[in-house]
Amino acid sequence: MAANRTVTKSDLIEQLSEQGRLPKGKAEFVINCIFDSMTKALQDGERIEIRGFGSFEVRDYKAYEGRNPRTGEPVHVASKRLPFFKVGKELRERVNKRPIGDDSD
Repeated sequence: MAANRTVTKSDLIEQLSEQGRLPKGKAEFVINCIFDSMTKALQDGERIEIRGFGSFEVRDYKAYEGRNPRTGEPVHVASKRLPFFKVGKELRERVNKRPIGDDSD
């Protein structure tokens, strides 16, 4: 098992540049276009579905009264909208290193 490592946006640009045989500037442009398009779609309330990978959507959360963990005092938590990712079956199976279509569980 590999050591815990974080893949960064720069790593994605580097991989695209190498695998796609693109100059790093073009690879960076492509990655930025993808992320910007996804961000705009979520801001506009659209759902993103990438077959075999997963889906992204924005979920609305209502305001509630929470507690400060140090003092125990009530704290108002405002309503918010947060992006939510749901993993697709194919990605889940690949991460678990099972052959796709093997439902032996």
